[in-house]
Amino acid sequence: MIMNETRRALTVEERAILEQRGCSALSWDDVSVSHDFRPEQLRNVRFEGTTSIGSRTRISDSTISNYTIGDDCHIDDVLRMECRHASSFGEGVGVAAVNENGGRTAIIYRELTSQIAYIMTMMRNRREAVERLNAMAKERAEERRSAIGVVEDGSTVVGARFIREVHIEQGATIEGASHLENGTVGKNVHVGIDVRAEDFIFDNDSKVDGASSIERCFVGENTKIGNGFTAIDTLFFANCHCENGEAASVFAGPFTVSHHKSSLLIAGIFSFFNAGSGTNQSNHLFKSGAVHQAVHQRGSKFGSSAYVMSPAIEGPYTVVLGRHTRHHDTQDMPYSYLIEEDGISLLMPALSLRSYGTVRDIEKWKTRDKRNMKRDNICFEEFNPFVTGKMLRGVDALTRLVERDPEAKTYSYNRTMIRASMIPRSLKLYNSAIAASLGMMLRMGDYSAAEYDHTEWIDIAGQYLPLGTTEQLLKRIAAGELTLDAIGEELKMWHSKYNDMAAAYAFDVLTTILGHQPTPNDVEETIAASENILQRMRQTTEDDRERDRGLDMMVGYGYDFRDQGEQVADFLNTR
Repeated sequence: MIMNETRRALTVEERAILEQRGCSALSWDDVSVSHDFRPEQLRNVRFEGTTSIGSRTRISDSTISNYTIGDDCHIDDVLRMECRHASSFGEGVGVAAVNENGGRTAIIYRELTSQIAYIMTMMRNRREAVERLNAMAKERAEERRSAIGVVEDGSTVVGARFIREVHIEQGATIEGASHLENGTVGKNVHVGIDVRAEDFIFDNDSKVDGASSIERCFVGENTKIGNGFTAIDTLFFANCHCENGEAASVFAGPFTVSHHKSSLLIAGIFSFFNAGSGTNQSNHLFKSGAVHQAVHQRGSKFGSSAYVMSPAIEGPYTVVLGRHTRHHDTQDMPYSYLIEEDGISLLMPALSLRSYGTVRDIEKWKTRDKRNMKRDNICFEEFNPFVTGKMLRGVDALTRLVERDPEAKTYSYNRTMIRASMIPRSLKLYNSAIAASLGMMLRMGDYSAAEYDHTEWIDIAGQYLPLGTTEQLLKRIAAGELTLDAIGEELKMWHSKYNDMAAAYAFDVLTTILGHQPTPNDVEETIAASENILQRMRQTTEDDRERDRGLDMMVGYGYDFRDQGEQVADFLNTR
């Protein structure tokens, strides 16, 4: 029996009343209640194991076994809610993300962040650090192992069939779920009709609904899964939204979005990603099995029926259209279009810098961040060292192509083709964006105050960080110097210093460009110039927006009226 200062045994009179109300127990001695318990709280309840019931909690038409239930809970019409054996409630489960054969398996735990998961999965070259992280995650799972399930205060469980070895946290709602087993339902989570989930963790404020099927998954804060979406061996982090389609062995970084029935995300890493209808990838070349992976860096999106054969990688903010089977590597060509043309992957570098859609995407993510806890570290800044570094390398690569063969009509670049006529415009766009980025970064931080490792920057599933700083963190993890909590705190600390570190990076780049250490006047001029450049860039994207809103796009509006004025009115009132 569970007994503490707020729980007591049932009296003989209470047991008699409960039996009159259709309740039964294998042993009433195994049932404890709050001191203010009233028999009217229970009706038609079967107790088959150790159970403890909190204040004002109501239970009806349900079977309960081995659960501690908090205050102000409502449990009704649950076929079985039971803890049949000791469980860690989803913690310690291995999720074979990115690689279907398990080569990048991450061990999930309740406080997992996108940054720690990224190290676990994507930095297997730092074997000692990864093994230490996975071992600590397993240790944490063992610490939380219990033979008693928990329903925390203020939770609701109604109309569910089987709930087995599930820890339900404060304020959660489970309504009509079909089968939940070996998992944790976080604070204020909603689990809806006909959901099936096994070996899972649902983080705070997430929503899993609409007959979705979840197996070996971590579902991050404020993520929404619905309308029959199927996911297996997938890590979803903050603010993802996936419906109708399927994810298999996916690392879905923050703001990964897929809405369409025919879309498949498989064996890859995504973030700030949008999948068009019919999006597809393949990771099985019928040689060595399903071992291949694809990397779609921040802000990439696929048009309808886009297809990529793994292995492949696209740079940030790349728009992918058509089918691509030649294993492209465009990671140093951000803001590009990758288009299929006669079976060739045609790369159009920097072109999406002219698109209002890119600006809209970058602006909308911050406004759509509805998290309360903000466990994952997310840098929303458009102008940052990670993308700026890629643009600088893109400029170098394009310049070298032209220098090697100035008369060429097309150039081969990492299994893609670039038209020579595109390169001058691409260089102009990149150089403008680099200049704007340097000024914006210098303006937002104190470049003289930063403790900053002067190395290339990387994107750790939403958090920008210098590679050298990350390397030092990995060494400390491998040496056993840091706990899981301490790793999270250190990443938070670096995240808080991002603005100053980015300013220091911009100062370094400006030093290289000028050939001497910039004076305060040089910095001021760079900032002023960047504001002018940014204004011109925004005018270009606004012009693109106006074209999309122009009367040329009026086709199909007001078609019942022959008068153009009526058609225009329908168009304007709609758009």
